[in-house]
Amino acid sequence: FYMDTHEVTNADYQKFVLANPEWQKDRVIKRMPLCRYRQVYLSDWDNNNYPKGKDHHPVVRVTWYGAMAYAEWAGKRLPTEAEWEKAARGGLKGKVYPWGNEILPEANYGYEGYILNAKQVGGTTTVGSYPPNGYGLYDMAGNVWEWCLDAYDPNFYFKSPKWNPLSDVGTIANIDSILNNYTESKHIRIVRGGSYKSNPYSNVRVGGRWHANPASRGHLFGFRCVKPVEQPDKE
Repeated sequence: FYMDTHEVTNADYQKFVLANPEWQKDRVIKRMPLCRYRQVYLSDWDNNNYPKGKDHHPVVRVTWYGAMAYAEWAGKRLPTEAEWEKAARGGLKGKVYPWGNEILPEANYGYEGYILNAKQVGGTTTVGSYPPNGYGLYDMAGNVWEWCLDAYDPNFYFKSPKWNPLSDVGTIANIDSILNNYTESKHIRIVRGGSYKSNPYSNVRVGGRWHANPASRGHLFGFRCVKPVEQPDKE
């Protein structure tokens, strides 16, 4: 699979909402009168305009549903959790972080109340501000949590297939059942990578896992997309 080099930015998401009015801020709020998260969706935007000067910051306050819709519109999809971790490692095996085993200022993270070897910016940064991993991918640790395709199951990897696992449908071979029905899903979803507020001893680790309600629109949640490589037909 191919993976986006950067997290989806405000400028990227603006193109999506302009092309898909049903995902514009005012319309989403009106369509979900009973959703307790509705007033948070793109709450830092002014109508269809993202915060000034943050063109190339990762978009935040977007739900899993919004991320799925964007990916579908872009001809891509969200990564599975396994794909995300494979990509985050950047070719390194058994390392704690995308760059190795040491806590280094190689990403936008910081944990309030602790003195860590991080810049502790206190907010999102322009994508690509920190060094890429071995696959040329930026911000696989820190900046914003990234939505994955999988439903959260704390015990899934004790019983999952060895190759191409995908929680709630077993393997990636069954991926269409998620992609074709995502608007109806109510399962808690996986987020990976940590954010600018994350503790490097846990959430910034390549293997760090967290989860959130798919309707959540947190200021720490963003995403990036993947696109499968077309495989030649076997004779």
